[in-house]
Amino acid sequence: MSGIARVQPEATLHPGKLELLAQWLPDQWWFDGDPSDLEIVAKFRFVDPDDVVGLDCMLVRSTDAIYHIPVTWRPHPLDGGALIGTLQHSELGTRYCYDAQTDPVYLDELVRVIREKDSDADIVEAGKDTPCPKNIKVFGSGLVAGETSGYPHVVHKLNRAPINDVVGQLMGQWRHRGIDRVDLLAVLH
Repeated sequence: MSGIARVQPEATLHPGKLELLAQWLPDQWWFDGDPSDLEIVAKFRFVDPDDVVGLDCMLVRSTDAIYHIPVTWRPHPLDGGALIGTLQHSELGTRYCYDAQTDPVYLDELVRVIREKDSDADIVEAGKDTPCPKNIKVFGSGLVAGETSGYPHVVHKLNRAPINDVVGQLMGQWRHRGIDRVDLLAVLH
């Protein structure tokens, strides 16, 4: 397990996460859904070792498709990052939201989780000690024998099972609309 992600469920966000994504998604080449019809159906987190950047991964339904959308939340702008937008967090102030594929903190943690056969973090509400129930189990595959590196690539539109011609994989095991699923979330090439 890759740590504990502390969250503040009582905080208010303006705009909300889905409102922010709805403005950004139509410009993404991999998104062919309806930005007015978004629903978070599963979520998980990784943890920044320095405890500065929020590493938030959402599975979002739009029409009949499921999209894996990892984002990072930062207290200050990230040079060179692809900004999705900003929001006001009632506890943390202004948060800068980035496409996680352009954030080195997320990429480093994604590679580590895959390489070390680790999993997502436990999510614990502020002021509590017990982890929140999870609706997805995320796990890294480790590396293929003889491989030592690889460049991470996020799979955004979920419709594939594990594949064999990659160095390592991040998989998600979950249930949606009564159906058990195992989805490929990211790969190392």
